[in-house]
Amino acid sequence: MADNARAKRLADLIREVVAQKLQRGIKDPRLGSHVTITDTRVTGDLREATVFYTVYGDEEERNAAAAGLESAKGILRSEVGRAAGVKFTPTLTFVADALPDTARTIEDLLDRARQSDAAVREASAGAAYAGEADPYKKPGSDEETDDSAE
Repeated sequence: MADNARAKRLADLIREVVAQKLQRGIKDPRLGSHVTITDTRVTGDLREATVFYTVYGDEEERNAAAAGLESAKGILRSEVGRAAGVKFTPTLTFVADALPDTARTIEDLLDRARQSDAAVREASAGAAYAGEADPYKKPGSDEETDDSAE
């Protein structure tokens, strides 16, 4: 089993090589400039690498990019092997990164919270407190002297 530093270095190298090859070397129209490599993780034995990517576009473009990456997997693995110089080149698995969807969900939740806060602020704008301004009894007040006189 390799140490974590070596796995991290290999993951960084794989991310760079795959991104450069997608940008310059692969002539597949499905893999245009709208595919971005976001992260790469390598297992501890350096046998498997997971490459996370995002696609700018709609669902059809995402599906086309996934098919394009799957078809270019062999070429990309060969390039990684040349650049890495390791005994065994890790197999590449491409996974669509869920980070943009998660960020979009969080933004929607924050917008709903802002709208709810604005509604509460609007409802409480003209409201007054229930009861007196100071609801606490103070020592030596008029009410206590009235009770003791009776």
